[in-house]
Amino acid sequence: MSKEQNLLKSFNLGNLELPNRVVMAPMTRSRANNEFSRPTADLHGVYYTQRASAGLIITEGSQISKQAVGYINTAGIHSKEQVEGWKIVTEKVHSAGGRIFIQLWHVGRISHPDFHEGDLPLAPSALNPDAEVFTPEGKKKTVTPKAMSKDEIRGTIQDFVKAAENAIEAGFDGIEIHSSNGYLLHQFFSSTSNIRTDEYGGSHENKARILFEIIDEIKKVMPENRIGVRLNPSLNGIFGMTLDEDSLPTFDYIIKRLNQYDLAYLHLSEPFNDVSDIEYAETEIAKRYRPMYNGTLMINAGFDQEKGNAVIERGDADLVSFGKLYVSNPDLVERFAQNIPVSHWDEDTFYTTGKEGYTDYEAKARDYVVNE
Repeated sequence: MSKEQNLLKSFNLGNLELPNRVVMAPMTRSRANNEFSRPTADLHGVYYTQRASAGLIITEGSQISKQAVGYINTAGIHSKEQVEGWKIVTEKVHSAGGRIFIQLWHVGRISHPDFHEGDLPLAPSALNPDAEVFTPEGKKKTVTPKAMSKDEIRGTIQDFVKAAENAIEAGFDGIEIHSSNGYLLHQFFSSTSNIRTDEYGGSHENKARILFEIIDEIKKVMPENRIGVRLNPSLNGIFGMTLDEDSLPTFDYIIKRLNQYDLAYLHLSEPFNDVSDIEYAETEIAKRYRPMYNGTLMINAGFDQEKGNAVIERGDADLVSFGKLYVSNPDLVERFAQNIPVSHWDEDTFYTTGKEGYTDYEAKARDYVVNE
């Protein structure tokens, strides 16, 4: 392979010029183990700056409010301290020539009263996902959440808006709305987790209403072309989410309607597990949705250098995001360019604290400058 690999070609993302199409996917790493759940210069600042040669970095999911929390040691974007912490990170990444979006996150029912002073987590409906969560007191079973009132839905929408404003203040180039992987917004989309009978349940339009209300409000405070959306249409068997006959039609509706916006990108995931025997699953997400979506399409899950180049060559995606490969290869772009073998990751340190398995992976190709 040469420097003319599809992954290494530049791309115009709105008015943001990306030097390549290799994106660092959002990944929870649980390093914000401090009083304010804020990112720090010596951990997050180093970690993201090491990976600044990516065409685009999307940060770990960052909570939009205290109510949005469902994991220990995860950073937020709702307090002054958190904004100041992220400001250090964005300054470091920009100084290294990088571009960085923050993923805005609300876990919904994938939480526990331990995070909320005994109060129940919020969700579209009072349906227990029967999952496990890591609380400050250790691993625990989820509980039946509280069905959100309309006031709580409106409040959550405004929490997303405030988080977007905080992201601007912190110096991010844009934001990604986490509407995926069984968390709050995805819970609204699915009959597994949403049995509401008001305007936020039932029809495709109603189940998707909260997402479009969030986008419509956020675009009042930042340009549409700095807003990304993350979706996972074939998620099944994770966090209590089960595909049914209405799952794909709901996502078809959402994705077609997103064409009405000038978004930065639509970020889709291929199936996380084998769904080939699931009647209502789509096994090839990029192929299904590329013809439906007119904007920039980013694809994720299970890609390596060869598969990433191929999906762009086929025209099924414009950008490819890499997760675990970016854990253990801070110089992933340079390795692709020089065809240097990638290093394997240590799963035992994915969610621990400290530098081990976070900032101590070796960069082996730093002498290469992309697009020189």
